[in-house]
Amino acid sequence: MNQELIIGGRRCRMFGSEQPACILVQPSARHENPTLEAEAQEMEKLVKVPFVLVTIELEDWMLELMPWADGNISRDPEAGKHAQDTLDYILTSLIPELEQRFNQLPVILGGYSLGGLFALWASMQTGRFKAIAAASPSVWIRDWVPYAQKHTPMAENIYLSLGNKEAHVKNQAIARVGDSLNNQYLLLQKQLGTNHCILFWEEGGHFADNAGRLARAFAWCIKSSLSV
Repeated sequence: MNQELIIGGRRCRMFGSEQPACILVQPSARHENPTLEAEAQEMEKLVKVPFVLVTIELEDWMLELMPWADGNISRDPEAGKHAQDTLDYILTSLIPELEQRFNQLPVILGGYSLGGLFALWASMQTGRFKAIAAASPSVWIRDWVPYAQKHTPMAENIYLSLGNKEAHVKNQAIARVGDSLNNQYLLLQKQLGTNHCILFWEEGGHFADNAGRLARAFAWCIKSSLSV
């Protein structure tokens, strides 16, 4: 299955099985559109469990995913004001529509970069998601570490990944991503238990093999959450 549709006024794309065992939700930027099908195909190689991947095309990647403002990412006055709107859409429009079509199934939320950050943040707002697939999440955002220390994720399983060259950049804010993600992982081990989280180190920088990284992230979540 590979189809485009409008759900709740937003453009979405759907890949996978007509009879899935789980629902994967991924906010995506337009620049990711060319790799979405490859991501789904790679997941089909990694897991034998039928799934449906539903991506949400965002009009403004930064404004719709940033949980709060950070001038290092965007100086737009609207920055940090719309992540809750995105989460509300997923919870009140997208998931109910998908449940009507596929019945009630485990829902896994995931994303890349700011999408991964959004997924982590969303897991601290609601227990609706069975697992979180956070590939190269932007945990270098201002005040993320202290925020994570005060908020426990409500998902059962969380996958983190980062390229081994992502911290090797001149931008001092982004350069702290490795330390921030290590801190996040240590925190998750205490909050969820060592069997319910993983930090996987990928090869390359931030823009290397985005589709493959997301496929591996979702595949781990499926296997961990469905015990396959």
